[in-house]
Amino acid sequence: MIQSMTGYGKAVVAYKEKKIHVEVKSLNSKQLDLNTRIAPLYREKEMEMRQMVAEALVRGKVDFCVWIEKDISLDPTPINGALVENYYRQIHEISEKTGIPLPEDWFYTLLRMPDVLLKTDTEVLDETEWEAVKSAVSEALANLLDFRRQEGEALQKKFGEKIDNIAQLLADIEPLEKERVEKIKARIIEGLQTLPGIEYDRNRLEQELIYYIEKLDISEEKQRLANHLKYFRDTMDEPAGQGKKLGFIAQEMGREINTTGSKSNLAEMQNIVVRMKDELEQIKEQVLNAL
Repeated sequence: MIQSMTGYGKAVVAYKEKKIHVEVKSLNSKQLDLNTRIAPLYREKEMEMRQMVAEALVRGKVDFCVWIEKDISLDPTPINGALVENYYRQIHEISEKTGIPLPEDWFYTLLRMPDVLLKTDTEVLDETEWEAVKSAVSEALANLLDFRRQEGEALQKKFGEKIDNIAQLLADIEPLEKERVEKIKARIIEGLQTLPGIEYDRNRLEQELIYYIEKLDISEEKQRLANHLKYFRDTMDEPAGQGKKLGFIAQEMGREINTTGSKSNLAEMQNIVVRMKDELEQIKEQVLNAL
């Protein structure tokens, strides 16, 4: 079944006093184009996360983001008391030496001094937290794949409708073929009759007409186009990942439709060919989004 390359997935996992958020978005692309934004604590595991994304999504322009949401009430930024005392003492000494007045709001002044509110501890990623991160990544990717499958079902339905329309238009050409041959023959004979004093060999004319009409025969084009339509349908039912193949088949369909149009030599047939091209163009536009 077809999968779309367009998708979105998100997951949130709670771990101790924080929430781990993972968000993945994908659009169509010829190859995997992965852009990551990962919280500093988890960057050491970036290659492993990239591998998880690549194995799950295969292809597409992907934005992958991991960030941490912390409960500030449970994890307040500590005040460096020793540094505050040091600043307080230095300001007093400078005031006594220079005569500069002491600040009226000591806390406002001291808490704005460098490194007073700077954390001194360094977080280390342990195995338990990494398992929580992997769980969130897996869940987000699974949600995105569900999105892709839903979009793929809509694509497959659309493709099926367009293929059916082309098949019907192909069938509509058949009644016009015999009429086309008779019109071509009548037009040539009529043209010869308008030439005064010209005699022609009717047997030779018949031979030339047969040769000319054979050059305009579209039986092979019709058969090849019918085969391509069937191949397109069969490919849609294969496992996901056939987007490029469907694109190649659509190109071959276009060649047969173009050749049919160049050989049609009848306004009604050319009108049908234009409608077939319109249906095929819509397929080509959408097939770029198929995985």
